Amino acid sequence: MTEDDLIVLEDVRKIYQMGEERVHALAGVSITFKKGDFWAIMGPSGSGKSTMMNLIGCLDRPTSGNYRLNNHDVSQLNDDQLSNIRLQNIGFIFQSFNLIPQLTVLENIELPMFYQDLPPEHCTEKATEMAKMVGLGSRLKHRPSELSGGQQQRVAIARSLVNDPPLILADEPTGNLDTATGDQILNLLIDQNQQGKTVIIITHERDVAAHAKHNLHMRDGIIDRTETNGI
Repeated sequence: MTEDDLIVLEDVRKIYQMGEERVHALAGVSITFKKGDFWAIMGPSGSGKSTMMNLIGCLDRPTSGNYRLNNHDVSQLNDDQLSNIRLQNIGFIFQSFNLIPQLTVLENIELPMFYQDLPPEHCTEKATEMAKMVGLGSRLKHRPSELSGGQQQRVAIARSLVNDPPLILADEPTGNLDTATGDQILNLLIDQNQQGKTVIIITHERDVAAHAKHNLHMRDGIIDRTETNGI
């Protein structure tokens, strides 16, 4: 593992027991993601891309194989340790936004910082700064139900960035949005990548994947092929 390696997967396998059947969701994946890269993961349903994203995001652990994130061996960590790794290293953006409806824009963005025991004044200042960055500085007191889908996704992006993680994981971040709004969200992710963040997205859309520097195609739990877009 070199200084430029953020993510290293070595022969990673994930097996789920479904009744009598053993499902090999990942069947031996080895790949390295460099710091500052922008990858799009593609593949049909059941190809293993969501399982791979969950493992990279420390939401699950592999059945076998090794996974290093930012030079931490996270393959065998317990739930509390995985939670700490996520908090320090990963920003998640979900297709369904996953905002808390009872909280305001400001409170939703502040949420990750509360787990770090930071002073309330710092949390409010940083969350306000992030809201302004995504164009929602005038909506701080609004709740998710008062926002459009694109605005909700921008809140989710601001929340994912508030702890300044080196890695951003986005699962179909433009999937529920119209084309123009989806382009705005994609441009935000491109901007974050240009500022040095490593960005990995799952997408079914080839035009979205074309904006990534690299594409990874999954099939039957393995990496079918990778491509470089020459960006």
